[in-house]
Amino acid sequence: MSPGQPYTYKDPPATSGYHDPSPLPPTPKVYDTQPPETRAVHSLEHGAVFIYYLPEGDGGLPKAVVDRLAAIARADRATFLAPYPALTSETALTLTAWNRRQSCPVGGGTDALSPSNAATIVNGFVTAFECTWNAPENGSTPC
Repeated sequence: MSPGQPYTYKDPPATSGYHDPSPLPPTPKVYDTQPPETRAVHSLEHGAVFIYYLPEGDGGLPKAVVDRLAAIARADRATFLAPYPALTSETALTLTAWNRRQSCPVGGGTDALSPSNAATIVNGFVTAFECTWNAPENGSTPC
């Protein structure tokens, strides 16, 4: 794939496949807009984890949840947080690692995803997949 070349993934957010020759840089860890997915996939190949979320204005995660997840991303060596506007309320929090994806709904009322519950889910996923054997090029930047 050529640098900067767009690609449409069959099952987004992507967890593997065609990718840009350059992964995303190690910083920033928290994005205000969705970074190029082809570069994110290359970072996944190196052992990164992405926390994607549907923004609150689109029926997604409340700011308190996003703020809690941003703190996790900033503290981990290869975890990134970014909005992903194509998510739905059923996939409002979606975690990706190489060939791995886990999604959670935003919920509502007493079933709403809280900052604490979201942090527990994310920390478990990060522990399982960040910079691990799961990634074929683990050990490359950002790991």
